Amino acid sequence: VQLVESGGGLVQPGGSLRLSCAASGLFLDDYAIAWIRQTPIKRAREGVSCIRAVDGSSNYADFAKGRFTITRDAAKNTVYLQMNDLKPEDTGSYYCAADDRDYYCSDSNFLYNYDHWGQGIQVSVSS
Repeated sequence: VQLVESGGGLVQPGGSLRLSCAASGLFLDDYAIAWIRQTPIKRAREGVSCIRAVDGSSNYADFAKGRFTITRDAAKNTVYLQMNDLKPEDTGSYYCAADDRDYYCSDSNFLYNYDHWGQGIQVSVSS
């Protein structure tokens, strides 16, 4: 099983990025998929967004609501995180994670020890 993130980089405040999480060895539609980040400000990992396997519904951290959107493409076996209006405090390492325990996405912070993790990708927001 492998999860590979892409799409990170350097962007100015107010800009946008779309992160991708491509999977091999598992079918993403069968798993709860979360985006987790670790920022220099908070240091600890925090949940960003999560999409449920059962119905494709999603959950967002308060800081992500209205700015970030999680979607999945079954044909490409890929989950995306569209990030708009990026702020310097969004700078950090972003990880996608997968688990067949769908209830992980129902928790308020969906920060769990997921079975599968990507290697992470850097997002930098700076002028």
